[in-house]
Amino acid sequence: MIKKDRAKFILNKLNEIYPETPIPLNHSNHFELLISVLLSAQCTDERVNQVTPKLFSLANNPKSMAVIPTIKIQNIIKPCGLSKTKANNISLLSQILVKNHNCQVPSNFKDLENLPGVGHKTASVVMSQGFGYPAFPVDTHIHRLAQRWGLTQGKNVVQTENDLKKLFPENQWNKLHLQFIFYGRGHCTARGCDGTICEICKTCYPLRKKPFKSKKS
Repeated sequence: MIKKDRAKFILNKLNEIYPETPIPLNHSNHFELLISVLLSAQCTDERVNQVTPKLFSLANNPKSMAVIPTIKIQNIIKPCGLSKTKANNISLLSQILVKNHNCQVPSNFKDLENLPGVGHKTASVVMSQGFGYPAFPVDTHIHRLAQRWGLTQGKNVVQTENDLKKLFPENQWNKLHLQFIFYGRGHCTARGCDGTICEICKTCYPLRKKPFKSKKS
């Protein structure tokens, strides 16, 4: 099976398994989404969803968050890990949104990526899930799947993102990003599938006998 055929099969299979792709991070506005995505770094979505109700009950907008003592934010988000750094970033970006963006989350990559703690992946998630802009956020898990499925030989998430965008229709990117995540969690996990077990791996590479070793980003 050539790469183009693998991509077509994967797209059809993921649409079959996951016709609906609810956003896994609970939020009620763009600011809550931005903060939730920031907190999800090296943390599960489930843990983030357990923590954010308490945080957002205190402040769910930049103006309110900007005046909360950083230590108070840190104590609330401690279960998410890296709490000191994340708390500082939440406080600083809130102040910047108040001062420079009229308390609004920017709807463009440049301004988002200039915010403290917001890299390209976080900005891509906000742009796609918050504003509906075509984007294909790639984290280490999507990078791993794309390699297992022969969709990229990229050595980092940037290369992998570019390869995936070339393979799949732009109007499918936002949905595919979530479908990759759901399938990676439910069927093709880092430890549960070595590239020879799940349906997609077996279909794409029926003759693969040895475990596939991904190149870490």
